Amino acid sequence: MKNRLNFWKPLVIFVVCVNLILLLACQKKELPESTPTDRPGWRASRPQGEEGRGQGQGVMRKKQGWRWQEQRVHLTDKERETVEVRTVPVERQRIRPYLSAVGKVLAPYTKTSLISYAFPARVVRLHRQTGEWVKEKEALITLQSEEVGRAKADFFKATADLELAKRNYERQKKLFERGAGAQKDLLLAEAEFKVAEANLAATEKKLHVLGFSEEEVRLIAETHQINPVITLYSPISGKIVGIKVVPGEMVDQNKEIMTILDPTVLWVDADIFEKDMAKIRIGQEVEISVQAYPEKIFSGRVSYIGDVLKEETRTVTVRTEVINKGLYLKPGMFATAKIYLHEEQAVLVVPEEAVLDDQGNKFVFVRQDNSFLPRKVTLGAKQNGLYEILDGLNEGEEVVTEGSYALKSKLGRGFLKEAGLH
Repeated sequence: MKNRLNFWKPLVIFVVCVNLILLLACQKKELPESTPTDRPGWRASRPQGEEGRGQGQGVMRKKQGWRWQEQRVHLTDKERETVEVRTVPVERQRIRPYLSAVGKVLAPYTKTSLISYAFPARVVRLHRQTGEWVKEKEALITLQSEEVGRAKADFFKATADLELAKRNYERQKKLFERGAGAQKDLLLAEAEFKVAEANLAATEKKLHVLGFSEEEVRLIAETHQINPVITLYSPISGKIVGIKVVPGEMVDQNKEIMTILDPTVLWVDADIFEKDMAKIRIGQEVEISVQAYPEKIFSGRVSYIGDVLKEETRTVTVRTEVINKGLYLKPGMFATAKIYLHEEQAVLVVPEEAVLDDQGNKFVFVRQDNSFLPRKVTLGAKQNGLYEILDGLNEGEEVVTEGSYALKSKLGRGFLKEAGLH
């Protein structure tokens, strides 16, 4: 048994040594410190498609800016037969730029009055009807109220008490001056007189609260008639646009009796987008039109620009005060507002159909010899199918008005081919 172990021991040691040598050899096998990118045929591994993207990005970096800058479109003879291209010269025209917005006709709160009564009462008489014009301080409606009767009675009693207290005070004063009266009686009479004055003032104020004017209170004091009625008068001049009561009906502080409106001047509130806010100024001239009367134009001026931006729509309210000639405009109507930005002047213009869009960039095709150059432009106001050109074109240059979409399509194919994406 001992001899057998001695036989296998050298063989096991040999196998272990061989394995150790192989393991050390694998650990020492490493890549070179620097990648031999200059070796012929070497190619770095990269994700699929990255090379193509790199080439495309190189084209974009080379051009810097708008992707079609300094590009040209050339049409072959066959393409010229298929695509009809028409051009017009860039020219100056006298236009008056404006901003168009949709709005709503409103009744100005300064020209509107809601008639109501703060105490329980019954309608006795309607002096005017719906649709009639009234002047300021003209009688509208007569009401009968228990509160009015009680207030008048209190006023008459306070008037009588004051008269009695005044006479008593004057009598006590004369007696005291003659030495026939006591001082305490004089002081008591004086106090009663002052209390009576205060009571009369309080009852008079109650009549004013109920709706009586100074002149009416003076008339009540002269006539001494305890009639529990009160007449309401118009606070403004205007037109009665609504009556919500009938004779005999009971009203209180929650009941609207009638509405008076002066429709000769109305408001039109329009929403202007945030990007156009800088163009709007107080006093700018505005033309208003409505669908009901498309042939009529109503003039006004910007009277108010909102102070709060509506976050949901990113708009701000612009109010126009409009002279309602002929009374055609009605509160609640939808309207179109043309806000003129400045006076008429000569500016460079191109037809609307000449302007194209590329990722938010506005451009036109300009004819140069036998090719077409895409030119980025800055637009101003739009009017009657013409765009005002603020920058990018010169007077007399020829711009494409028909066939421009075919040119844009070919330009796009050429750009993709150059970028290695097509």
